[in-house]
Order: sequence, then structure tokens, then C-alpha cells
Amino acid sequence: MPDQEPGAVSPNPPIVRPVQWRHEEHLWVPATERIGRFARVLLAIMAFGFLTVLGIAAWLHPYSEDGTPLSQATHTQLGMPPCNMMVMYGKPCPSCGMTTSFALLAHADVWNSLKANWVGTLLAVFWLGLIPWGLYGAVRGRLLWVRNGEMFLTFAVGVILVLMIARWVWVLVF
Repeated sequence: MPDQEPGAVSPNPPIVRPVQWRHEEHLWVPATERIGRFARVLLAIMAFGFLTVLGIAAWLHPYSEDGTPLSQATHTQLGMPPCNMMVMYGKPCPSCGMTTSFALLAHADVWNSLKANWVGTLLAVFWLGLIPWGLYGAVRGRLLWVRNGEMFLTFAVGVILVLMIARWVWVLVF
């Protein structure tokens, strides 16, 4: 107030309102602001990386000599060693069967993909969906259906890890 002397107390103190959550800050609301160039490049790299992994999965042969589907060890076709946990303890690791699952799904053998590692099947389908999503974000500069990319990534990785561990415990116990 311009008419007030310096140091005088205002008869009408400002009203303080509590902070309210805005609907726009929710994780799944479409983003209105554009993402930066670095994030767009990362989305393109992610999309092409997932496409490469799924392409390699299609190239692998997830079947034994007699044509029966494998349940694990398809990754050895890439020159990788057998699973250390399986070799040392005779028990599968949390990701055992994941490569086989991807390869079986790439060969349209959904049932055997689920039997090899159902979390791998879910992950491959999720990645398949992230390819166009990432390319859209890279080209348009906006995250489709996601407001906060970091929160989405944290949530997705957390869910996948929990599912992997739950499946692993199930395999070990039963």
C-alpha cells in the first residue's frame, strides 16, 4: 500500500491457501510441454535399441534339434556363457528363460514363450509397444500418454523387477 508508512502492519494480511494437487501433474495425463533435444535423442535410441533386441530375438532359434521349444539357454547362440547360477547351483536365476521367451514370442509361439518365462513375454510386448511410443516422442517432441518420463521409467522398472523376483521365487519354491 503506497499510503502506508514504512514498517506499518497491514490491517488485511494476505490469505494463505494450502497447496492443492492439480490434475495435470498426474503421471498419465498427456504432456503439454515439449521435451528437450537430449530426451528426444534418448527416445530414438531406446526405440531402435528395443527394435534391435526384438530383431535379434527373431534371428535366434529357440527350438531343440527335434523341434521342441527350449525353456532356456537360447542366449548361448549369441556366444554368451551358460547361466552361472544354473551351472553352480542347479537353480535358475531371475532372468533365466528371458532370451528364450523373447525368441519364442518373435517366432509367434506365445504359449511356449509364456512357459519359458512369462515375465519375458510381458517385457517383450511392453518393449514392442515402446518402439512406436519412443519414435512418436522423438519426432513430435512430446511424451504420449505420460506426463513425467522419469516417473514412468521408475514405475516401469520397478514393476518389471518385482515381477521377475516374484516369478523367480515361484520357480524356486514350486
